[in-house]
Amino acid sequence: MGFVRNEKLATPLWQQYADQFPVRERLIYLNHAAVAPLCKPAADAIKHLADDCTQFGSLHYKQWLDVYEGLRVAAARLISADRSEIALVKNTSEGIATVAMGLDWKPGDRIVGFREEFPANLYPWKRLEEKGVTVTWLSVEDPLEKIEAAAKGARLLSISFVQFLSGYRAPIQAIGEICHRNHCIYFVDAIQGLGAFPLDVQTCHIDALAADGHKWLLGPEGCGILYISQALQDHVDPVEFGWTNVAGYNDYASRDMALRPDAGRYECGTLNTVGCFGLQASIEFLLEVDPGKIGPVVQNLGDCIAEGVVNKGYELMGTRTPETGAGIVSFRKTGVDAAAIVAKLRAAGITAAPRAGWVRTSPHFYIAPHEIDRMLAELP
Repeated sequence: MGFVRNEKLATPLWQQYADQFPVRERLIYLNHAAVAPLCKPAADAIKHLADDCTQFGSLHYKQWLDVYEGLRVAAARLISADRSEIALVKNTSEGIATVAMGLDWKPGDRIVGFREEFPANLYPWKRLEEKGVTVTWLSVEDPLEKIEAAAKGARLLSISFVQFLSGYRAPIQAIGEICHRNHCIYFVDAIQGLGAFPLDVQTCHIDALAADGHKWLLGPEGCGILYISQALQDHVDPVEFGWTNVAGYNDYASRDMALRPDAGRYECGTLNTVGCFGLQASIEFLLEVDPGKIGPVVQNLGDCIAEGVVNKGYELMGTRTPETGAGIVSFRKTGVDAAAIVAKLRAAGITAAPRAGWVRTSPHFYIAPHEIDRMLAELP
């Protein structure tokens, strides 16, 4: 048995789990920063529920409740939180909006935001300017000293784990320590990093975090997680309010509106059950693979793309380092249309995305190095 384990350790990660990604039979999929293919465990879980509902309706509703709880537990394990700090939401935007709208903002409050953010992590904070809240806008590549200066006296700082276009991986722990020192609420939009890199909300002093399941978590669209620390929950009111926000939601005759004692207070009504089945399965699969092993593989694949495109005369967006590199790599070449490059790759069975004049690639751990070579060879 010992020999078999050692042999498996020597096998590349992509090869160990290749059979869990049927998409490999048809495509070289380099578009996980947009919408990822379902991993097989997620697809199987979704099919199981669809078949069960077709044959039995809601007869096995108890299993649905078990999956909701199982998803909270799995998500908590993934980020080193407690299951009482996990709410199940539709998407990252809903998670961000829950915090942005749920805090009791007052004129003169200040937020620290970052100019390069995806709109989901920019609009909700900018909208608070109507309430007299000031936003100090920084660049994600600003030095920590500048971030610390901005965090002093700020009520909240919000940043993405990984930037959606440049692929810049922020120094999440260092920024968390800054926020902790300055008593500033720390929010992380984790959608472009969670599932590809390890993240510990305790070590990083993160107060709230949101991520949808359909990118690096390898799950379905329309189902995500919202982490709100126990300490913050009493300061974030649920803005969307329905029958399941309250502690006694199982008692339909009750009119007691006392909130649930955990992050379930942010769940408004019926959940996306089929999405929960898929996302629980995909997160448990990633936990089995181990994000600590996935991260270096994803970063290496990104490094290979970055080196390869530069060698072919392309301009790389941003500067990759071992500390800041992630799975997203964007590049362009003067005189060559990004959309045309993406179309050429697609014709060769390789997926990427055109974004703001750049070609954005985003491989996950199950992509083989020789598939990156194939993509590079297809570039004009």
